[in-house]
Amino acid sequence: MSTTSSLAFIRTAIGIAALSFAGLAAAAEVATEDQILRALAPKKPLTRSLSAERPAADPTERQFVDTLRNRPSRSLSLSEREQIATLAKDKPAIDLEITFDYNSANISRKAAPAVEALGKALANPDLKGSTFVVAGHTDSIGSEPYNQDLSERRADTIKRTLVEKYGIAGSDLVTVGYGKTKPKDAANPADPANRRVQVVNMTSQTTAAK
Repeated sequence: MSTTSSLAFIRTAIGIAALSFAGLAAAAEVATEDQILRALAPKKPLTRSLSAERPAADPTERQFVDTLRNRPSRSLSLSEREQIATLAKDKPAIDLEITFDYNSANISRKAAPAVEALGKALANPDLKGSTFVVAGHTDSIGSEPYNQDLSERRADTIKRTLVEKYGIAGSDLVTVGYGKTKPKDAANPADPANRRVQVVNMTSQTTAAK
C-alpha cells in the first residue's frame, strides 16, 4: 500500500470512528433525575417583595385541576383536554420523548432509562404536593379515533408504571391523550418522535412558594 493510500485509509477510519462516537453520544443522551427535577420544580419568587406583588393563585384553575384527579383519561371531554393544554403552556414541563413500540402502548426498551429517571424525580420530596399531567401523543399514522385511544392508553401505561414501581400517588397524576393532534414535529407528522409522553407540573408558582 502506497503512502498516499495509507493516509487516505487512516483518514477514512478516523472519520468512521468519529461518526460512531457521535452516534453513541447521542444515543446515550438521556435526561437525568436531577435535570427532570429542576425542569419540573415550581418557580419561586426571587424576593419577598416580588412575592407580595404576585396575584393569588387562580382558585378556578385549582378547582379545575382537582376535578381531574382519579379520572381515567378516556373520560375527559375535548374541551377539558384543550383546557389542560392551555393551562400547561405556562407550567414547568419537560418532554422526555418516552417512546413506544409501533401501534402499541408498550414502552420501548430504549425509553426505560427515561422512565426510571422520571419515576425517581417525581418521588423526590422537593416535588411533594404537586399534581402532574402525563400527556400521551401518537404519530399521524392511522385514524383519529384509533390514535386518540392509543394516546390515552400510553399515558395510562406511564401512570401505572409510576404508581406501581415508584410509589407515586395516583391522585397526583392526571392522564390525558391528544392522539395525533399535537405532534412534536408538525412538518413530519409520521415521525416516530411524535410517539411520546410529556410531563407537566400543574402546581402554580404562587401556591408552591407558600
